[in-house]
Amino acid sequence: MGLPYRVVPVNIYADAQFTPRFLAISPNNKIPAIVDPAGPSGSPISLFESGAILLYLARKTGQLLPPGPSACYTVLQWLMFQVGGIGPMLGQAHHFRRFAPTEIPYAIDRYTKEAARIYGVLDRRLAISPYLGGESYSIADIATFPWIRSHERQGQDLNSFSHVQRWFAELGKRPAVVRGLELLKEHQKT
Repeated sequence: MGLPYRVVPVNIYADAQFTPRFLAISPNNKIPAIVDPAGPSGSPISLFESGAILLYLARKTGQLLPPGPSACYTVLQWLMFQVGGIGPMLGQAHHFRRFAPTEIPYAIDRYTKEAARIYGVLDRRLAISPYLGGESYSIADIATFPWIRSHERQGQDLNSFSHVQRWFAELGKRPAVVRGLELLKEHQKT
């Protein structure tokens, strides 16, 4: 997007997301969160929740969200699908399949099936559109891509979803995505 930024890692394994300083930025104690010192009217603004952050950055820069109402709402509905469906359901699949202290077969089965249903929704969309929001890469793609990176942990095989597989491979080659993933690796080491 061409904006200057500084990454500030938040060590969730050391409960850094519960510090008063971080809670002032993200009252839900979740990452990501941003502080834009040059917010609206030149005043700083703190934002939490991926969808809100992406909408803010798209509006601030005039990028990754089409200006026309029809195209804009198409992107927004896919962004809301990520916020309200993809994130919560794939997160639960990942949790119960990998992190739950006790194996709960019902939960594993339920969320693995829901993950498959969601991948099916994405696959049908991407069969008729190169990107989730339409003809152009948008904030809907940005919000969804990280969740698909964990497809195996959600019990999903991308070979079963050829259009998601194509989209995922294409997005994974985008220079900004490559830089973001490298930045993530760098900070995970520390």
